[in-house]
Amino acid sequence: MEILVCVKRVPDTSENDIELNSAGNDIERDDLVYSINESDNYAVEEALQIVAKVGGTVSVVTVGAEEDEEVLRRQMAMGASHGILLTDPQFEGSDGRGIASILKGWVQKGNYDLILTGVQAEDGAAQVGGMLAAMLDYPFASLVTSIEVLANNKLKIAREIEGGNREVSEIDLPCVLSIQTGINEPRYVGMKGIRAVQSIPIPTYGASELGLTPAQVGSAAAKVTRVDYFVPALGKGARMLSGTREQNAQEVVELVAAKGGLK
Repeated sequence: MEILVCVKRVPDTSENDIELNSAGNDIERDDLVYSINESDNYAVEEALQIVAKVGGTVSVVTVGAEEDEEVLRRQMAMGASHGILLTDPQFEGSDGRGIASILKGWVQKGNYDLILTGVQAEDGAAQVGGMLAAMLDYPFASLVTSIEVLANNKLKIAREIEGGNREVSEIDLPCVLSIQTGINEPRYVGMKGIRAVQSIPIPTYGASELGLTPAQVGSAAAKVTRVDYFVPALGKGARMLSGTREQNAQEVVELVAAKGGLK
């Protein structure tokens, strides 16, 4: 089975102090620490587990700039066979539909049985997977929590639905699935593995090679433009603890006891 996993490099919220830019329509991105989008990690792990059972290869693709190679190499160190970088100045300012158009251009150059995405980008809106499926005219399922490969060119999948319930379905291949976190336990990637893939060439493809025009991608083609971005104010009575981990833990215990939560 040939599997393509769409991955993204995002600001690491655990390592950064998030501040708004001067225009108030985005976060200040200079000097941020970036990492792989968490749910994409689960998608790659699921792809690797499927291939381990039925054979095939796992490729990872991202839309971005030269520095986005780092997430491709991390996933290659995890076990993916190939990494592909889709980059072009024309791609800057693309909305979700534009990103899906770029990915569609790459998918049509390959012969993939299954396309996976994370359930949501940490800096996005859980829309690219569904848009990509619609553009390809492939079946789509979101919030997938398990995958079983069947013998008749189908998958048996479970999805998380409202109320913590699960829905089980069969879906034809090829298809697009967005993977929920918790579907598996992503394997650890050490520095030795990352160094082992550092010298592997990562091919890059631009707009012309993907058959894309300015009318399809970039800020000029965007149908959705962010006009505001804000950090919600702390709720009334919220209290931030700023001590060490041990001090904070002790203070939490004391606060809960004071409210009668400990007997």
